[in-house]
Amino acid sequence: MPIIGIILFSAASYHSLRRNQEIQRAPSKYFWWSDIRLDSDPANKRNWGATPCEGGKENCGGWDLRTIWVYPSLTEQFLMLSALPAFAVGEFAVRGLGRMGISQVSSFLFLMPVLIFAWYYLIGWLLDRWISKRSHTSIALLNAQKSSICGSPSSTDT
Repeated sequence: MPIIGIILFSAASYHSLRRNQEIQRAPSKYFWWSDIRLDSDPANKRNWGATPCEGGKENCGGWDLRTIWVYPSLTEQFLMLSALPAFAVGEFAVRGLGRMGISQVSSFLFLMPVLIFAWYYLIGWLLDRWISKRSHTSIALLNAQKSSICGSPSSTDT
């Protein structure tokens, strides 16, 4: 199951990368992973607004989209719902690292696959344990039924 989570995350990340390239032609401070806005420069170390004009002598004002309307794909929706606890932990970690000046994009793209892998591993382990427990219970029940049917004296034997 963890591999399924990683594949879904990779597909959603590729889709988000393509969408960002379509939306933002120039380098941008923000990266949109599905409908999650990630800040590539939370400490504002770079001067994003200073871009040279055609003459090259002046700085032309630039602007960045802080909010856009994004519709997550079905893959992104399924991943975010199925790994909601991983995304919740990831949100706190990415925001905390962002407050320390670390890029939210790089921390998100590093932490989320690890958290999604761990979450899907836990879900797979719990499912396996539950199925194993149910199968052992049903086997024990079948054995008990067989022994009661085979071991009971019948009325024709007497």
